[in-house]
Amino acid sequence: MSEPRPVTLITGASSGIGASLAHVFARNGHEVVLTARRAPLLNDLASAIEAAGCRRPHVLPVDLGKPDGAELIAGELSLRGLEPAFLVNNAGYGLLGQAAKLDRGDQLSMIDLNCRSLTEMSLRWIPSLARHKGGILNVASISGFIPGPGMSVYNASKAYVISFSDGLRRELRPKGIKVTVLCPGPVPTEFQSRAGIMDVHYPRGFDCTADFVAGQGYKGLMKGRPVVVPGLHNKIVPWLPRFLPRTVIASLVYDRLRRWEDA
Repeated sequence: MSEPRPVTLITGASSGIGASLAHVFARNGHEVVLTARRAPLLNDLASAIEAAGCRRPHVLPVDLGKPDGAELIAGELSLRGLEPAFLVNNAGYGLLGQAAKLDRGDQLSMIDLNCRSLTEMSLRWIPSLARHKGGILNVASISGFIPGPGMSVYNASKAYVISFSDGLRRELRPKGIKVTVLCPGPVPTEFQSRAGIMDVHYPRGFDCTADFVAGQGYKGLMKGRPVVVPGLHNKIVPWLPRFLPRTVIASLVYDRLRRWEDA
């Protein structure tokens, strides 16, 4: 029986940063597996990557928001004789609005996808990542560094991703596995529209393109950097809690939200 082939598994790959990451990994010679809910978009992306002269990615339409999502991916990879050498946990979503006013079920589902699913995927593939001396790229957000009235659950979920990645990095270092957390600021993608975020909801100069963010994330992972924050303005955000109490930051964020709501 032949050994499984090493691949790069990318979740949430159908659009936005996930799709850009798929292009970057494919251009750099990785055999890519794309997974997300929407098969047509995944197939279109696979065709675009193939048309660019890269190996056509494998497509796995799976909803990681479902409890058996990771198990379905594992089974399909095994059937195809594949195993992850690199894992990109990009699947996730946010919602703009006060937690008490947003749908409770939607917010709990956000935690399931942004935190539980990411954790399950990261832990599930450790043996194969170690065999190939590969790595994990977890996509968080600069929002994870600060409290976020107006996106309280989302910010908290990304704070979890940052903390989890920090701890896992140290634990997996002896196994030769890199762990990098990618913390972009605003990126004009489908994520923004699903969350209800418009360009008036963040200061000018903080937004970056999905391609730029993906390129920075790939370079950071390959160099073994612990945290990647793309964009000069965005690099300010992780430092804010060092100079301002979290209660002050929360008040500033909340005041801005109230101005949007009253406008």
